[in-house]
Amino acid sequence: MKICFPIHEFKELESEVNPHFGSSQTFAVYDTETNVLTPIQNQALHEHGGTCNPFAKLGGAEIDALIVGGIGAGALSRLAQAGIRIYRAEAPTVKENISLFQKSMLPIFGMTDTCAGHAGGCEH
Repeated sequence: MKICFPIHEFKELESEVNPHFGSSQTFAVYDTETNVLTPIQNQALHEHGGTCNPFAKLGGAEIDALIVGGIGAGALSRLAQAGIRIYRAEAPTVKENISLFQKSMLPIFGMTDTCAGHAGGCEH
């Protein structure tokens, strides 16, 4: 399984999870079979809210799950339609969230959890 994290800066497993998918400059993809973490630069950084193409941001990387602090409804919907499960990050680092994921302790993101823009009441 390949799990994607929006991150601030690539620092291996100590990378801090970016609180919002759409504004992340870098992503990290963790492969649960090989235990390898790979950085990916955001390929669509300058998109504006509502025009988000989450697959362009990931540069074509194939993922099975996304662990994120916040995400807009459009990106959530597009990813979910592609069969990607979206989970809420509950810890600051990739390493801690992987551990929580492996213990089935991360909540699934629902449409009522999404951000409605930066003035929409989300916590970032």
